[in-house]
Amino acid sequence: MSTTPEPPAAPAAPHAPLVPAPDAPGRGPDPRAERSRAAALAAARDLLVEQGWSAVTHVAVAARSGVGRSTLYRHWPDASGLVRDVIAQRISTARPPLTGVLRDDLVRQLDGLRGLLHDPVSDRGLRAVIERAGVDPVFARLKEDLYRHGSQDFRTILDAARTRGELPADLDVDLAVDQLAGPLMYRRLLAGRPITEEYVRRVVQDFLAAHALPSDGHGTPAGAHPLVP
Repeated sequence: MSTTPEPPAAPAAPHAPLVPAPDAPGRGPDPRAERSRAAALAAARDLLVEQGWSAVTHVAVAARSGVGRSTLYRHWPDASGLVRDVIAQRISTARPPLTGVLRDDLVRQLDGLRGLLHDPVSDRGLRAVIERAGVDPVFARLKEDLYRHGSQDFRTILDAARTRGELPADLDVDLAVDQLAGPLMYRRLLAGRPITEEYVRRVVQDFLAAHALPSDGHGTPAGAHPLVP
């Protein structure tokens, strides 16, 4: 019995932005393409959780989703793109709206990260990216994409707080992002320990105690007031 050979993989192309560009004016998304994309990513997500990143191949995703391999190769020339978009889907759902209140926004951002690190899909995906980035240039680029995207809202919050005079104008934003997100990444990915809501609040409170500028005339750091439920 003959089998159809696996089409050769196209050369790896630079990754597109994690957040897709909006549809051109006057043109909505193609419903058929959207269904195929959703089915492919659902299959890739399940394979990632059940068997790990190495199981996310065009052949396996096609078999599980019913989407043709030629369609998969057209949208994801490299299988790492499937892993990337599965993680990106999870990240996009963990981005709370910004309120303009420093402490509230930092707590909500870290709560979103806490949810990602406890989610089996993003947990397996992030571990795969970290594992492969040191030996695979495609995953190394993916790691950089994820870092830039994941730190974007933190930078927006910190820059706005600097403009409002709540944080020092010369604050090292790169270091500040590390000080906020780093403890959660270490605790979950390296120590394998759970992250609680109280832990998130302690990280934010320690950060504000170290960096926030007094603003109320009583020596209380700006943005350090309790989060309103």
